Amino acid sequence: MSKILVIEDEAAIRRVLVKILSEENDVYSVEEAEDGLKGIEIIKNNDYDLVLCDIKMPKMDGVEVLEAARKIKPEIPFIMISGHGDLDTAVNTMRLGAFDYISKPPDLNRLLTTVRNALDRKVLVVENKNLKKKVSKNYEMIGESSEIGTIKDMIEKVAPTDARVLITGSNGTGKELVAHWLHEKSARSSGAFIEVNCAAIPSELIESELFGHVKGAFTSAVKDRAGKFEAANKGTIFLDEIGDMSLSAQAKVLRALQESKISRVGTDKDIKVDVRVIAATNKDLKKEIEEGNFREDLYHRLAVILIQVPSLNDRRDDIPLLIEHFSKKITAEQGMARKTFSDTAIKLLKAYDWTGNIRELRNVVERLIILGGQEVSEDDVKLFASK
Repeated sequence: MSKILVIEDEAAIRRVLVKILSEENDVYSVEEAEDGLKGIEIIKNNDYDLVLCDIKMPKMDGVEVLEAARKIKPEIPFIMISGHGDLDTAVNTMRLGAFDYISKPPDLNRLLTTVRNALDRKVLVVENKNLKKKVSKNYEMIGESSEIGTIKDMIEKVAPTDARVLITGSNGTGKELVAHWLHEKSARSSGAFIEVNCAAIPSELIESELFGHVKGAFTSAVKDRAGKFEAANKGTIFLDEIGDMSLSAQAKVLRALQESKISRVGTDKDIKVDVRVIAATNKDLKKEIEEGNFREDLYHRLAVILIQVPSLNDRRDDIPLLIEHFSKKITAEQGMARKTFSDTAIKLLKAYDWTGNIRELRNVVERLIILGGQEVSEDDVKLFASK
């Protein structure tokens, strides 16, 4: 059943629209509102698949209704109803997010076609949101400790902005999860998330990897190639282990941040890029600056927002939740029956010194699931979790 709301102050036109839509398809459930103020109140309290909204109305005009609805229910498509003198405004509403507009008196075929198209688009938007929720589960941040709560609060505040973020923390703490969440909760979530491990790329290739190259720039450059910054255009680039980046590459990254421009290796031609930069490191960058290994001006460009990811030893209360999460995930991946961990086993695991952080905990949980009993016991932990 598709729920449609008609907001129109002219009773005759409102009745015609309701009658046409109700008779067109028995899966259309059509409701009505006689002005914009009542319309927006109904939208606040109900979910609709489509809204048809007149532009000129008393109390609250159609443009105001559209703008208010976009803030509270942005997924609802709007078809604007325009009189002859409202055409410019109708076109303008499409810039504000309206799906389309129809003129008075409405042409029957155009009206029904536009309604069908708008409802089809709503289905696609919902399917896409559901898909993104499934994808997001791969990057869940598990934990209820105050340390994790602080990080989640920061993500909620920072993600909707384009502010650059520097994520710090030891190896295995989950810095990449923070980066993924910042992207997925941002307006850039429909764009690409490009991850670059700066420590894994040889220093002589890092510039080509980031900024691309032109044919003949070096011996193996047999054709033009775009770099990661271009691939991340309108999205996010995540520079992991940025403390390992060469100084020459740092200079180019600084320019990209300052001017939103990059140039491929082997040419001076500028390419405009619109990229949000998130960086991460396990190094003390201030110490690296003192030793001449990292540019101070780049540090200040990157560290607009600083997020420190705590070690697992600093958030031991989250260990039972993490064990449960990894247990579910690993048994599903391995096609095994669910296993539980005894209270004494969990207590023992909470007391371990997790130098490898969450990554190490996951490995230990997987080992215990494969080698331990149906209920992982204290003896299993002592036998199979030793380092």
